[in-house]
Amino acid sequence: MSIFNTGVNPFKKTKVVPVFLTITDDYAKYAAAAINSLMKHAAPERNYRVIVMYDKLGWRNRLRLRNLVTRNCAIEFHKMKYNLYMQIIVRYCAKRTGSGDFFSSAVYYYRAFIARLFPQYDKGIYIDSDTILMGDIGELYDADLGDKVIAARVDPKVAAVPEFVRYVENALGVPAKEYVNSGVLLMDLKKLRKLRYITRMTDLIREYDADLVAPDQDYLNVILKGQIKHLGREWNCQPEGESYRGAKLLHFNLSKKPWYHEDVTCGELFWKAAKGTGFYGDLMREKESYSIDDAKEAQMKITALIEKAERLSKVETPLIGGLIKEVKE
Repeated sequence: MSIFNTGVNPFKKTKVVPVFLTITDDYAKYAAAAINSLMKHAAPERNYRVIVMYDKLGWRNRLRLRNLVTRNCAIEFHKMKYNLYMQIIVRYCAKRTGSGDFFSSAVYYYRAFIARLFPQYDKGIYIDSDTILMGDIGELYDADLGDKVIAARVDPKVAAVPEFVRYVENALGVPAKEYVNSGVLLMDLKKLRKLRYITRMTDLIREYDADLVAPDQDYLNVILKGQIKHLGREWNCQPEGESYRGAKLLHFNLSKKPWYHEDVTCGELFWKAAKGTGFYGDLMREKESYSIDDAKEAQMKITALIEKAERLSKVETPLIGGLIKEVKE
């Protein structure tokens, strides 16, 4: 085992809550705040293991993240390999470089590999690096999935933008009231393995090579349509524009990030979580260097994303049609 990995035995799956993050060096400083908040709210009588899936993550950042471990919260680093599945995804991402291509990095797809790469776990949680825990993530782990494959929150950003609503319903064939955000996932890993999820997703990528708005999230919603349990707002609260009362996990989704802007709702909670991580200075310097031009560019990307959604919503048939039948068979 690498010197960077430390903590409780990862194979005691009945006693460990596994939580996955997918990052590169650029995301390490945000992930540090997420991990630190998770560990500070963890129940003392339980064991937790944070598994960081990465491609490029320097030893210095791994050391700083490793220093966050506590008595009952371990950390493990897993370097992604350039296998056949990854080759398909990387080639697909390389084509997504136009206006409105907000999610063109392969790192967004790493979560799709969790079930395949970690057969020792029957159940697991995925969280984005731009999240902050306000409660014990073990409570989410204990939630009953019933006969569903995953649990996730219906995406409030989609529901609030008419162009996104038309896109998911017309281009994906998914009702907007069912389309979920993939930033927080509770996963039945046994069922995902049985469905051969990563194989189904890469088969779709090869067959359709579809131009999508949020590809990894879109594939998740299409492949698992009807098999997703909806989480409450408290487990994926996006504080800009909605109440954060009772929230157990905050998600700074899309452009309004506390490490860029002063006036971010609940931004002070992010900075509280970032203190003591070893990345606080990096985050402060990033905020100080963020310019008006940077803010304008970020807004232009959001505008382009909305325009792309509107353009793609005008298709006559779903962009990746035929999949639902395959999955149910």
